[in-house]
Amino acid sequence: MPEKKRYRYKVIKWIGAVLLILFIILAGIAWYLNYKSKPAISEQIKSLIYKSTDRLYTISFTNITTNILTGHAVLRNVKITPDTNRYHQLIALKRAPNNLYEVSLKKLVIKNFHPFTVYREHKLQIDEVLFDKPDVSMMNKQFDFNENRPPRPIQSPYTFISKLLKEFSIQTILFKDASFKYINKNLPKAEIFSIKDLNITLTDLLIDSTSAQDPKRLYLLKDVLINLNDYTYPTPDKMYDIKLSQLDFRASTGKLRIKKFALVPLYDEMKFGSVAGYAKDRFNIQMSDILLNGIDLPLYIKKQELRAKEMAIANGFVSVFNNRNLPKREKENRIGRFPHQLLQKLEAPILVEKIILKEININYSVFDDQSKQKGRISFDHTSGTITNATNIEKVKAVQPIMESKLSTYLMGQGKLDVDFKFDLQAKNGAFSYAGVLHSTNARTLNQITRPLGLVQINRGYVDKLDFNFSANDSTSKGKVNFSYYDLSVALMRNDPEKGHLVKRGFLSFLANALIINSENPDRNGKFISADVVYSRPANTSFFNLIWRSLFIGIKHSVGLTEEKQNEVREHIAKFKAIKASRKERKQKRIERRRQRAQEEREEKR
Repeated sequence: MPEKKRYRYKVIKWIGAVLLILFIILAGIAWYLNYKSKPAISEQIKSLIYKSTDRLYTISFTNITTNILTGHAVLRNVKITPDTNRYHQLIALKRAPNNLYEVSLKKLVIKNFHPFTVYREHKLQIDEVLFDKPDVSMMNKQFDFNENRPPRPIQSPYTFISKLLKEFSIQTILFKDASFKYINKNLPKAEIFSIKDLNITLTDLLIDSTSAQDPKRLYLLKDVLINLNDYTYPTPDKMYDIKLSQLDFRASTGKLRIKKFALVPLYDEMKFGSVAGYAKDRFNIQMSDILLNGIDLPLYIKKQELRAKEMAIANGFVSVFNNRNLPKREKENRIGRFPHQLLQKLEAPILVEKIILKEININYSVFDDQSKQKGRISFDHTSGTITNATNIEKVKAVQPIMESKLSTYLMGQGKLDVDFKFDLQAKNGAFSYAGVLHSTNARTLNQITRPLGLVQINRGYVDKLDFNFSANDSTSKGKVNFSYYDLSVALMRNDPEKGHLVKRGFLSFLANALIINSENPDRNGKFISADVVYSRPANTSFFNLIWRSLFIGIKHSVGLTEEKQNEVREHIAKFKAIKASRKERKQKRIERRRQRAQEEREEKR
């Protein structure tokens, strides 16, 4: 037994020794091949980049580590730079691309480049190329000669590599945690936009004799995937943060998903205007579950023109607040700032054929300088569609109208259907709006009529409110038909001593007795329809124009016309005169009594 154990031990020892020797031999061969292949691989990589890009780009790196047996390589301190002289030559030849790139990174990893396939079949097939934390700069300059070219190279890179290789392919190209800078050279002054932590995946890059003509490929690629987990960007005025959460895009389907988008103010409602220095609108916006379909990625890459078939937004809110207790901005002019006018001012060309909104809450509130109260109006559970949202001249020439059809609930109760039609070509911001507010309790309007109109609705019921207006930068003209019954109101005033609004009892009595129509139509069937002409102050907003136009129509319908208000003023003046006369007569009677009493006391003496 001891001899058998010794024999087994010797066998194991010899096997181990043989394996060790084989490992040393293989390691030596691998070291020798790697050492000898480094210059060749370096030259092959440089030549491949240079030739396949029509001599436009060169690659440099300080060190390359290779493993021939595993087919791995690592390049360090990599830079891919364009040759500006060659770029200008290509412009003259009308072969230059619209985008010029520059890439730098600490490490580029090539995995499984199958060296024996290169040797036997002259095919360089790479499983994965990883750009780890690269800095990518893209300069865009649009050329007319690229206008209608398909998303493929002008000249196939295969013509430049065919003497070296029959095929060059990369299964996956990863740009991990990339810092991306976009330089727009199409403006008088170049604009720069930067973003960090971007992940880009390019799949199935193929250069062979047929790939450049494959209509299913996008610049020789099968697909492009873009991912951005979280992104925060401060606005230039330092008043907001723009936040994106979980952005995913796939070029093959043209679908872009954004989990959440937000415009977050950096100050609370009352402090925001104080920091701005005047009564500035404060926006707070959040949209969730955003989906864009049918995005044309080649068009965006070539011209930075965003076109999409459809956009869907669900579950979000838009909140606007203004503190009128602050001074207005001197000579502030909001002309040209309606929604469709702001769309036209965007530098980037855009077309979204259809936008679908679902469950969006819209809130507009104002702190009034007279009432010292906050007024609020809300449109809850807003859903609907917006069509032809564009600023592209060719599209507007065919279809100049952007239409928005929305259904919402005023103050969360009364259903409101409204239709906006915006003229995208009108120089004066022309648009129209029409809608119907269905039956609701009128008291729900107190949240805005009390602080902003100093009118409290004690009771009342709305049967129907329909309106139809045409408007532009300066004027809103239209008609309001307001059907209601059992209306009673109270006029309010601000009491500084009490710190809140109080009723003006006598004026409220006169208003209900002499001015307010308690129902429309009245008991005789007479219906009051209001024709409205509202001149818009240049420093007021889009929403203010709509609200004021409707409020004028509502006031007219309930009887608050200028004539009736003058009539009440006359009654008030007469009442004050009578009251003053009574007070004077009363004072005289008191004085006579005092004198008689004085005389009687003197007689007794």
